[in-house]
Amino acid sequence: MTDQTRPVTPLLDRIGGPADLRALPERDLKRLADELRAETIWTVSQTGGHLGAGLGVVELTVALHAVFNTPRDKLIWDVSHQCYPHKILTGRRERMRTIRQKGGLSGFTKRTESPYDPFGAAHSSTSISAALGFTMARELGAEDVGDAIAVIGDGALSGGMAYEAMNHAGHLKKRLIVVLNDNEMSIAPPVGAMSSYLSSLYAGAPFQEFKAAAKGAVGFLPPPFQQGARRAKEMLKGLTVGGTLFEELGFSYVGPIDGHDMESLLAVLRTVKVRADGPILIHAVTQKGKGFAEHRADRGHATAKFDPKTGEQKKAKSNAPSYTKVFAQSLIQEAAEDDRIVAITAAMPDGTGLNLFAERFPARCFDVGIAEQHGVTFCAGLAASGMRPFAAIYSTFLQRGYDQVVHDVALQNLPVRFAIDRAGLVGADGATHAGSFDVAYLSNLPNFVVMAASDEAELRHMVATAAAHDSGPIAFRFPRGEGVGCEMPERGVPLEIGKGRIVHRGSQVAILSFGARLAEVEQARERLMARGIEPTVADARFSKPLDRQMILGLARDHEALITIEEGAVGGFGSHVAHLLAEEGMFDTGLRYRSMVLPDAFIDQAGPRDMYAAAGLNVEDIEAKVLSVMGVKVLSQRA
Repeated sequence: MTDQTRPVTPLLDRIGGPADLRALPERDLKRLADELRAETIWTVSQTGGHLGAGLGVVELTVALHAVFNTPRDKLIWDVSHQCYPHKILTGRRERMRTIRQKGGLSGFTKRTESPYDPFGAAHSSTSISAALGFTMARELGAEDVGDAIAVIGDGALSGGMAYEAMNHAGHLKKRLIVVLNDNEMSIAPPVGAMSSYLSSLYAGAPFQEFKAAAKGAVGFLPPPFQQGARRAKEMLKGLTVGGTLFEELGFSYVGPIDGHDMESLLAVLRTVKVRADGPILIHAVTQKGKGFAEHRADRGHATAKFDPKTGEQKKAKSNAPSYTKVFAQSLIQEAAEDDRIVAITAAMPDGTGLNLFAERFPARCFDVGIAEQHGVTFCAGLAASGMRPFAAIYSTFLQRGYDQVVHDVALQNLPVRFAIDRAGLVGADGATHAGSFDVAYLSNLPNFVVMAASDEAELRHMVATAAAHDSGPIAFRFPRGEGVGCEMPERGVPLEIGKGRIVHRGSQVAILSFGARLAEVEQARERLMARGIEPTVADARFSKPLDRQMILGLARDHEALITIEEGAVGGFGSHVAHLLAEEGMFDTGLRYRSMVLPDAFIDQAGPRDMYAAAGLNVEDIEAKVLSVMGVKVLSQRA
């Protein structure tokens, strides 16, 4: 595809920033939104990325920038999958073809990228808390802080942090604007009572006079929403004055309004700007993927490059099954023979592969919504009742439930199984989604077993190991993307807890790998053998408990020992170093090195480029061995 396929956008071409947008007559804003939607579709067709969320907020994005004085007024996008139209309007249009690429724009809002991104995001349910922080900074005299506007989706509203923030905002009673972008679709269909509640909300008394004047008020909604409003009116008759949960939390409530009706949006936003004197929530009903991806099951949440005319995606063919699919298929195998096995995800059924499990065992698969804290403790309750729960949560999102991992699972020694996807560096989603810390934050917990799969066959065995492990919590991590193409066993076989394996025997130097860098280690070994160095290679399998016998044997039998892992300092290598120190192995002259992720957040790029930045690719491993064995190599060449 070339620029010849780019849409004609005469109005958008005149917009260098929101000030230009605010100079347009109101009658032109709808046409600007149409051009912005076409530009967003074309941009993502060139790069791949998040599409559906942005298409659902095009009119809302234009209206917010038209009414509020950004960047003095702080516009905060929750999660910010939906920020592509915002980026196009705020001076980044010509860089959009670099989005999610090395050296390019982030796929999320990012403070260092633009003054129009006052608060970075990528995880969910944070926007109201951040907006309230800006609000109180303004009240305390902070310079250049006007209104704070949080835009949060109905899916993100399933996260408890949003309610903590609203409860606090209601208590403080300061002017704060929250826009609820209700598209009934986050990544997967939203779950829980809140989703049902939103779809049937009745627009009650506060602000009724100007709501009726706005074309997007209840009477102008499509018939299903009108019916929902009438049903909710009957349901809420018995509640206290105010009528909605949001008003009970101290927010004035406006809506629901049609989030694609520009005239309605402008009327409501301008009225709120003039009249709001406390926290207010504007409930806008939108359609994720509007104008292009409405027919897709995920409404175009994330997409590869595609033909903007046909929508056909251009994906590279796979040479091996993905780790995620291997996990799902292995778990289905185990569950077919054990009806105590249940699976839990936090709003990521497709991303974790549990959509496949749900098709086979719908009664044993639970999507708790964007609620990792609840999800972890829910698993703890299941485990305490004799079930065998598998919590399938990305490494980066498991961070959100860490206190529950410690207090509710580890402290009580409950056998919750944690399937940790997206371990290590993840490519285009960048630092916000990297799985850098789970080895460190789990391996220091009493009672835990922590494993990492070196390939897809090992992953299948680790699923079986976790299913059979009833004596306490157990976790296994695996990366994003394809496996290495190894031969797959028909069934997983439980591994002996705390036992690694020797992959290749050599001499002088041993490389001890934990996780999916093993393939790189093996390639490095081949290159080193051409130089006359034949390293021993071992797969640790476990960071807790360590295979003491194997590790101490490697230390005794080699002059040097190098560990490598796809995690931050404080993880596997640190535990190995502690063991070696306590056993006096350094007293006899052992040379030890630990290859870990650097003490930095690595921006988005291709996986190989990211691991190059981390110093964990084949050439880095080879160089590390040559460095630690330097004197001997030089003497052999002499």
